[in-house]
Amino acid sequence: MTAAPGVSDAVELLERSLSYTRVALSGISDDELGRPTPCTRWDLRDLLAHMDDALDAFTEGATGAVIGPVDAGAPAAVRTATLQRKACALVGVWSTALLGDLRETTSVGDATLDRSVLALAAAVEITVHGWDVGIATGRGRPIPEALAAELLPMAVGLVDEADRCGPGPHRFGAPLVPAVDASYGERLLAFLGRRPTPH
Repeated sequence: MTAAPGVSDAVELLERSLSYTRVALSGISDDELGRPTPCTRWDLRDLLAHMDDALDAFTEGATGAVIGPVDAGAPAAVRTATLQRKACALVGVWSTALLGDLRETTSVGDATLDRSVLALAAAVEITVHGWDVGIATGRGRPIPEALAAELLPMAVGLVDEADRCGPGPHRFGAPLVPAVDASYGERLLAFLGRRPTPH
């Protein structure tokens, strides 16, 4: 089993995932909000709302402070500007919270997690939803290979059936079988129930 990265590595992975996804969030128009995404039963508007909630939750996991949700009826430019601002803030708060104490934990529901594990979960989710946004807008980019290679074992250790099934939309689908010669990015997407799209 692959060892989890240390705290500094977790924060660095999170920063790289946010950098990738912030590019995908650029230039989204109101006309694109109704487009379908790889997330079951979510259009782009729903996905951006989920990402907004997730960024708040990951920030709260580090500090207990939340910037607050964006107005569901806000134009695409306002939505994406808010997400970009929250993405920038997230790296700062996690860097401060995580680098100070390797053993610091946070509560997620009934569970207590090391905060570095939550940062890794954030990196996986933010990266893959950034890819989802790119597919929905038609401006997608492959997940960088070095990033995907580090995220894949983290995803295998973190994503369980509760993330794939149950009522309502799901963040991740059932795992798919990747091609024999698949890249790390394609293997990560397949594990999370996404069929890689040629670029």
